[in-house]
Order: sequence, then structure tokens, then C-alpha cells
Amino acid sequence: MADDRAGAFLQMIRRSQRGRLKVYLGYCAGVGKTYQMLQEGHRLKNEGIDVVIGLLETHGRSAIAGLAEGLEVVPRRRQEYHGIAVDEMDIEAVLARKPQVALIDELAHPNVPGSRNAKRYEDVQDILATGIHVITTLNVQHLESLYNVVEQAVGVKVRERLPDSVLAEADQIVDVDLATEDLRKRLEEGKIYSADRIGTALAHFFVPSNLEKLRELTLRELASQIDLRRRETQDDGQSTADQIMVCLSAHGPNSEKLLRYGSRLAGKLNRNWYAVYVQTPSEEATVIDAQTQRFLSDALTLAKQLGAVVFTYKGEDIADTVLRFAQEYRVGHIVAGRSRPKPFWKRFGRNKAVVETLLKNAEGMTVIVLDTCGDMPPPSTRTAMEMPDNEGPAEPDRTRGSPFAEVLRLSACLSARRIVIWDGPIRKEDVLRTLAAAAVDENRIEDAEGLFGDIMKREAQGSTFFNEGAAFPHVRVAGLSAPVVAVGLTKRGVSDVSTEKPIEIVFLILSPADTPDMQVKLLGWASRAAQNRQLFQTLKAGRSPQDVLTAILRWENPTVFVRPKD
Repeated sequence: MADDRAGAFLQMIRRSQRGRLKVYLGYCAGVGKTYQMLQEGHRLKNEGIDVVIGLLETHGRSAIAGLAEGLEVVPRRRQEYHGIAVDEMDIEAVLARKPQVALIDELAHPNVPGSRNAKRYEDVQDILATGIHVITTLNVQHLESLYNVVEQAVGVKVRERLPDSVLAEADQIVDVDLATEDLRKRLEEGKIYSADRIGTALAHFFVPSNLEKLRELTLRELASQIDLRRRETQDDGQSTADQIMVCLSAHGPNSEKLLRYGSRLAGKLNRNWYAVYVQTPSEEATVIDAQTQRFLSDALTLAKQLGAVVFTYKGEDIADTVLRFAQEYRVGHIVAGRSRPKPFWKRFGRNKAVVETLLKNAEGMTVIVLDTCGDMPPPSTRTAMEMPDNEGPAEPDRTRGSPFAEVLRLSACLSARRIVIWDGPIRKEDVLRTLAAAAVDENRIEDAEGLFGDIMKREAQGSTFFNEGAAFPHVRVAGLSAPVVAVGLTKRGVSDVSTEKPIEIVFLILSPADTPDMQVKLLGWASRAAQNRQLFQTLKAGRSPQDVLTAILRWENPTVFVRPKD
């Protein structure tokens, strides 16, 4: 089986024009991930492939060090941190060496502060961007969305984490499995840790119940990834109803738990998902304290990192705003946190029972209520309407029969004339006015100023200009026959939008008013484009609209290059 997997990856290498990523996934240290990675390195070398070890963590294991012999090793870079010399992967040396394949251990490892990137997975993404293929290792507990699940299952707070999208974008995932009894035996024989650590490890983390839980999580994750790939290959442009929505609060006790659950659910159902914060008048930036603002900012940033499209809405009635959003964005599952108990005198009036109001009024939607106030069993789910297999309400497919039913992607709705690049800082209003004008020029929209007004009104209701470098303004337009996308690149950011990370790319999405599925699909594509590190960097480096369009086309069609339209 291992030889077959290696052969498949070898075929990918030989026919690929870009770097491919292969991940050996395991449930715990010692199952054999690094061993199999090195074995494959030798097999590829024997096939005439130029292979180097970019980074190997032996942790004192002589068997691993011995297996690495015969493979070229790129020397590490030594860097001082707080007076301590630390050896890290020298990414510049790997790029300069430019092998066909680099073996890089422990994908989730954080780099020493001051390095080129904060995390090793970002180094790997930079290496892949140059056309170098990477084989790496990862334990399942390092996935960001599993943080709370792992903590509850085995009582461990995992500090080294990476976004689930890194694993989802891998070209090949191999599960490295080992019976828990055999793993404990390997530990006892000193094949995993040094002798002074064996007793503690056996008595604490390596107890059978912990290992079985982690093993199950790994198998479930692998099955989820396989199902995700199957769904993607079978995507025929049908209705995209049943999106996921996570409700955030400035005073929520555990927004991270909600976001990780929403991310897992969206991955399981292969749906877009949204993180929505409704700002009431009492939560204006001039009213709430700095600590609450920081808490909210961190939550929305994590949402973006986990793959959500982030919205901040203004409204006096939270439940009503949430439900209106859910109806427009084809939401089938609403994820919310259980509120803390309130004194009797606070249980009346607007926004005093948001969750209860959602459960009562969310017709045709599933409302999932998580206990974010403490450690509780898995969440309870109540539905406002009985739905088969918990898959959400079925709605008519309004895209069927349209020219965009087969392939509704960014490039199908974009042209070089609708791409604008600003070298200097620019105001948000000017960005939107310019992009609206670019969209109007080609699409016979009679009232250009009215369109701009609609976009600004929509942004005032719920803005997407928030952190992580990208924004997704959008509006549904009456009388529009086909969706339209315009893209703006801001080399020095949007000057009047205060974010920790400057807004560097803006996707303006116009969709026909009578086909909401188109808006949902294009939002999903734009969000995935912004989250793809390689594409994002290529877009930022684009010198002309044609460069930008070519980069998007190559991303959407990695094995087939299509000539861009003018």
C-alpha cells in the first residue's frame, strides 16, 4: 500500500507545474509518520528524483537518524532567542537549493520570533509556491478546529496549531496508523522518548483511553477529507442552500469554541460558512472598553483564519438581524452560544433572550446551541422544522439552466477591464466607487450612481472590511442577467479602514437579485481565493490587470491554462 501511495505521488511530481503537498497524518508521536516520510524519500531518490531533507526532528531517536543517512540535508539556520541558540529550517537555503522534493517534518511547528514566517506551514506554503514539492508530517490534534474537542477528550491544551485549510489543500494525505498497544510498547522500548520521560508519558498522555480517542479523531478526519474531495469533484453547480452561520457576541464567553465547531460543521457538509457579529448601539466602538474590543477583534480574526466570511452588522434587534441575514445568505444551520443566566429583572426587553427567539422564529433552519459557559457534553440541536438527515431545507435551484450553472467561478464573471490596481493608499468610498464604475462599463447598468449607493448602503448595514487583508463587498442587483465581479488591489491599504492587517484586495460581487445562489457561490470562491497564501501573494505582486487575471485563472485551473479574456 505504501509503495502504491509513493507511486501516485511520484506521478504527481512528474506531471506537475507547481509544488504538490503530501501529508503523513497520525494520531500521536511515535506512530511512524517521520519514518514513512524518510522511507518515501529514499524511494523517490531511487527513482531519480532530486530529494533533500529540509527539516528533520529526530528527538534523539537513533532509528530515525539512521534512516536519514543517504539523503542530502539542507543545513539549518541558527538564531538566538532570549539568549538561547535555536536551530530552525533555513527556508532561504531550501529555496536556493531548489530540489524537486523537500522533506519537512512537523508541519505545525512555530518558528522562532523574527523568522521569515511565524509558522512552519507558512514556510512550506512559500516553498510550494516556487514549484518545489513537499512531503511533511502532522498529528491530528494540531488542527485548529479540533482544539476544544482534543482538550475535552484528553485534557490537553494544544499550543501548536494550524488552520484546517492547510490540510484540506494537501494533494495527498496518508493515515499512519498503529494499534495503541503497539504504540505503548514502542514507548516502553525507548523508541519514542528518552528513558527519563517514559514513565511520565505512560502514566499520563499515553494512557489507552487517550490514544483511542485520538486515533478515532484521526480516522474521522481522514474520512472527512475523503468525503470533501468527493463532494468537490461531484459539484455540478446545484443549489448551495444550507450554508453555516456562527453568531458572535462581544461578551460571549467562548467565541473560539463556536468558531471551531462551525468550521468542522462546514467542512463536514462542504458548505460556505459565515461568522456574523451584530453590533448594537450599546456596543459601538466609542462605548465598549479596549479589552472587549480586543476580544472581538481576536474572535473575528480567528474566524477568517478558519475559513469563514466575516460580517459585522449594525442592528438594534440581534435575533431579527441574524434571521434576516440567514434568509438572504441561504443559511441552513445557525450556531450560537448559550447565554449566561441572567437576573430576573434582565430577562425582559429586546436582546434579553436571543437564543430563545432564534429557536422560536428560525423557520426551516437548524439552530445549534453550544454551551460556551463551561465544559458540557456535545451540543444539543433543535430544529424549527423537521428535516431529513439534518441536511437543512431544500430550495429550488435557480441557477439550473443558466450559463453559470455548470461553472460559477470568479474567472467566469471577471475580465481584465474590471481589475484595478492602486499604488498608493486609497479611501474605502473611492475603492467602491471605482470598482462599481468598472463593473458598470461592461454591463449596461443604467444607474451607476444608484448602484454605488446600494453598495454603500449594504456596507453600512454589514461590512466585510475586516482584518486578514481582504474584503468582499457585494450586492444583489435587480435586472442584472449574470453575475459580475470586479477586483481591486491596494498596494498600501485602505486608508480610512482601521484593521490590524491592511486591506490589500477587494472583491466586489454583483449578482442577479432573483438568483441568491450565485451570490453565495461567488462569496465562497472569493473567500477561498483570499485564504490561499500562494494566490494571495501572487495577486499582490501583480503589476497589471492581466497579471491578476492570469493568476486567478491558473489557480482555478491548476493543470490547464486558459487564455484570459481581454
